[in-house]
Amino acid sequence: MNRYGFLPAAIIAPIAAVAVVSTAHAQVNTSASPDKLVQSAVEGVITKIKADPETRAGDLGKITAVVQREFLPYTDFGRTTRLAVGGAWKQATPEQQKVLQEQFTALLVRSYAVSLSQLREQSPKFSYKPAKTGSNANDVVVATRVMNNGDEMLIDYRLERGAEGWRIYDINMMGAWLIEVYRKQFADIVARDGVDGLVKYLTNHNART
Repeated sequence: MNRYGFLPAAIIAPIAAVAVVSTAHAQVNTSASPDKLVQSAVEGVITKIKADPETRAGDLGKITAVVQREFLPYTDFGRTTRLAVGGAWKQATPEQQKVLQEQFTALLVRSYAVSLSQLREQSPKFSYKPAKTGSNANDVVVATRVMNNGDEMLIDYRLERGAEGWRIYDINMMGAWLIEVYRKQFADIVARDGVDGLVKYLTNHNART
């Protein structure tokens, strides 16, 4: 990844969601095991896209709406944003925090929608391993394997269990955790231009896409 660029869509795709929608959301089975929850989140949105002629034809706005409706309930992007922004989060005002979360999730959902538009006519096969627990039983990793046209991709999802059950908040693809990569990039921007600079950078980036 370019030191100052954003992750390519293919890396961001499996964890993305968006914050501001008023449509009905998918129902999440909060009692599901982490691996079953990841399966529902990943395969559910792909199934919905394949089922609609407009999304299957590549309508990016419609694909984005499916991501908003079907994937968002499985994620905790408030936590994702806080961890990615790192120490600068406490320096930010409540209004800055609000904008940072909105702009960061908007960036991710756009990247996810673009990636799904490329997969809409393909038939990837998924397998999921039971969650691996570390020292914290409420924070686990689910390893998955995706086979697509003979290509294999290994993806790790990190989930935290809160009051509403398990939620996805980070992903590891090609040896890089999403939050870790963004934290370094965001720290560089904040060191140079402050929290306002990070807000401006994300806002300008989203305006160009």
